[in-house]
Amino acid sequence: MKTMTRILASAVAAALLGFAAPASAKLTEAEAARLGADLTPMGAEKAGNKDGSIPAWTGGLCSPPAGWNAAQGYIDPFASDKVVFTITKANAAQYKDKLTPGTLAMLNKYETFKMNVYPTRRTACLPQEAYDVIKSMATQIDLNGFGFTGGFSYAPFPIPKNGLEAIWNHVPRYLGGGVERQFHVFPVRASGDYYKIGTEEQRVFFRNLDQSKDNLLGVFMSRFLAPATLEGTVFLVHEPIDQVKETRSAWIYNSGQRRVRRAPDLSYDNVNDGTEGLRTTDQFDAFNGAPDRYDWKLVGKKEIYVPYNAYKLSDKQLKYKDDIIRKNTPNADLMRYELHRVWEVEAILKPGSKHIYGKRVFYLDEDSWTVLYEDAYDSRKQLWRVSVHPLMQFYDAKVPWFRANIWHDLNNGSYLMSNLDNEIKTPWKFGAKASWSDFQPDSLRRIGTK
Repeated sequence: MKTMTRILASAVAAALLGFAAPASAKLTEAEAARLGADLTPMGAEKAGNKDGSIPAWTGGLCSPPAGWNAAQGYIDPFASDKVVFTITKANAAQYKDKLTPGTLAMLNKYETFKMNVYPTRRTACLPQEAYDVIKSMATQIDLNGFGFTGGFSYAPFPIPKNGLEAIWNHVPRYLGGGVERQFHVFPVRASGDYYKIGTEEQRVFFRNLDQSKDNLLGVFMSRFLAPATLEGTVFLVHEPIDQVKETRSAWIYNSGQRRVRRAPDLSYDNVNDGTEGLRTTDQFDAFNGAPDRYDWKLVGKKEIYVPYNAYKLSDKQLKYKDDIIRKNTPNADLMRYELHRVWEVEAILKPGSKHIYGKRVFYLDEDSWTVLYEDAYDSRKQLWRVSVHPLMQFYDAKVPWFRANIWHDLNNGSYLMSNLDNEIKTPWKFGAKASWSDFQPDSLRRIGTK
């Protein structure tokens, strides 16, 4: 009777806190032994599918093409691949079982949106050290509230048992330890009009800092280079791992005011400069930040057509105006879609919680744990925004990451396209290291005026 009383008391306490803990348990030794055996080191199915349209994973694309150098940009190792078929509004019904509600809506709404489907290439590859971390920590890490305990891993839950575990595999995934890069962002209105935003970014994860802090995932600094209205504005973020336990610390330097101030609203559904309101803060990098405002459900694994191996979009010969930016959607002929297995994760806004999205559905690549799509619904559960995130293997750094991020607004026909560097000569630098002192509020004014 006492035991039952304790159980009931715990359940009531959880309800009062607005949190029902998802079923979770550390992986057993037998489960962890599957990593690198019938499963890839990331927890994906190593074998192909039954009809061979998804091949077996054989290690991924772990080195550049012969003769490649960074000044060329990322050249397409699959340039000779031909389009197998194209999905359009006219034939979408034939492929609907392998399409998301978001892509179906895009096909129905925009005549210019189509999906050129190519042969599937399972290119995801990480360094062996990253795989070793994932396997060694697989039996040590467990969920604790909305975070995880037991240590750090680039895929804390390689065999996920609930939706929260699955989305946690996306957040701390391996991105080379650190990266310094410049890229362009384009808010594109329904009319096709747009403007260009220049951004310089540094993100360094805790292993590449000269000092480590408890619960720190890494540090992030972003500086606007253009247009003039944003130039010199700098954001600084200290990113915790568990952002329910410890909220994100953020600062902004405004070049017009010439002062540094705290930016406590850099989280959840707040809107950032340069996005035209088309992306929320927690949609940066597809998803980031605290997951506590949603109930997370692991719907399951499925085969769908996803934006993958987006090397064609990376071509340094392309011009933004002439080749890439189009009304309603980017140039569809530059996109490559392939059939891959993904984990589908559904997030439902909890009663009493605030967010502009009442429901969100994420589709995570099984080979890299990267979010490739998000369908975002409004408070009435009507499909509102569709995020499309083309993935590419940065073969020199052994990093599977986004070639672009695209957020479409189905209500007003506009979109935001980010992470393009076609007209930038400076290569992205992976493996960047930094000093903790370089990422302090005192350094913002100096960086904003350089």
